Amino acid sequence: MNTKTSVISQEALQQQFAFCQKIEAYWHDRGITPTAYVETYGCQQNEADSEQLRGLLSQAGYAIQGGAEGADVVIMNTCAIREHAEQRVFGNLGALTHTKRRHPGQKIFLCGCMAGQDHVVQRIKRSYPHVDGVFSTHHLWQFPELLHRVLTTGKRTYFVEDEAGSIAEGLPQLRGNTLKAWVSIMYGCNNFCTYCIVPYVRGRERSRQPEDILAECRKLIASGCKDITLLGQNVNSYGKDLGCGVDFADLLKAISEIEGEFLIRFMTSHPRDASKKLFDTMAASPKIAKQLHLPFQSGSSRVLKAMNRHYDRETYLEKVHYAKSVMPDLVLTSDVIVGFPGETEEEFEETLSLISQVHYDSLFTFIFSPRAGTPAASMDDPTPKEEKNRRFDKLCDLQNTISERIHHSYVGKTMRCLVDGVDKDMLTARTEGGRLVRFPGDHSLIGSYRLLTITGATTWSLTGIQAEKEG
Repeated sequence: MNTKTSVISQEALQQQFAFCQKIEAYWHDRGITPTAYVETYGCQQNEADSEQLRGLLSQAGYAIQGGAEGADVVIMNTCAIREHAEQRVFGNLGALTHTKRRHPGQKIFLCGCMAGQDHVVQRIKRSYPHVDGVFSTHHLWQFPELLHRVLTTGKRTYFVEDEAGSIAEGLPQLRGNTLKAWVSIMYGCNNFCTYCIVPYVRGRERSRQPEDILAECRKLIASGCKDITLLGQNVNSYGKDLGCGVDFADLLKAISEIEGEFLIRFMTSHPRDASKKLFDTMAASPKIAKQLHLPFQSGSSRVLKAMNRHYDRETYLEKVHYAKSVMPDLVLTSDVIVGFPGETEEEFEETLSLISQVHYDSLFTFIFSPRAGTPAASMDDPTPKEEKNRRFDKLCDLQNTISERIHHSYVGKTMRCLVDGVDKDMLTARTEGGRLVRFPGDHSLIGSYRLLTITGATTWSLTGIQAEKEG
């Protein structure tokens, strides 16, 4: 595993942009406006990567369309977190044989976290001959070169070498939403949780320079963006590799001081590095959403140690208690894994008791999925699948009850929400804490902040009406 970080030079990026020009000329000479489709799996970081891929495709003259049928280029940007996600990708990738049969000139690429695993690359080479190219996350910035090579030679091409983790500033982005934006502040991860493949496929932690992040945020805010989510595998460790004296709390504060009407969110936070300074910074600024995603994964200190999480139950609860003490209205969400190898019934009950004690607004729940190449994949795992499913259902029932109770506590409250879309005959909006609200109103309200009085609630969402007076 190559652990050295490299900053891609502007000269190297200009070479890629030159490939974009060559691709555009290739299609212009044929009198064709080419089309492309990018399908994204997994986390918000993958979504942000797909925005860059669409940006590069647009710069190369492609029109972006909403499906694979008839597209000249199809890119599957993949996730490797769980086995189910991988199998879904392989199934959908196999189905593309039909679109390519109907459109023989179609070029198909696989990228993302799955492309960083050698067994996946070998399977593509062996069993998916209709796939024209594979590139890992480290090579995203070189996609124009890869595409040009496939177009001009017709040969299958792979950019999957164990390259150093890189930062490429200045790649074009084609965002799908003008109101909301993902902003990557760092890449990779140094934590090596025993169940997680991410450090192996995305590399070690590397932070963008604060001035580059601030410039991107200023541009977004000036263009009308009102909701910015800062992204990183562990945003709380931002800046440790830079040595410039700016940590994540400092970066948050600096962004919040930009003029304009907007909210900042972030994910994901690792409890190991979540500090009182961070929580105090969040509490002090009205532009930082009182929303925190703080994965605990297990309520058992023994299991947390086996996971290599670098904190125990007591430390996690202390951090949550402090965060809630300075932000009483904090919306808290988390991740939890059920059935980690060796988890006993008593340790599972510890997870349930932590959930009951903390009262999360919502949880992302997973049954342990072994990932080849991680330490947990070779751990003794005696618990049968049926028992893990029973525990999973029990946990979900508990959290659904808590979520519904919390949502019903919103009824009667008036909240400032960003109106962001339409769902059938209702408008949709988000509270500061990210809760979904449906309410009747005119489409002209989309893009504005409105005061909404909550009139109803379910486990998953809220309903409301516009308040009589706007503040």
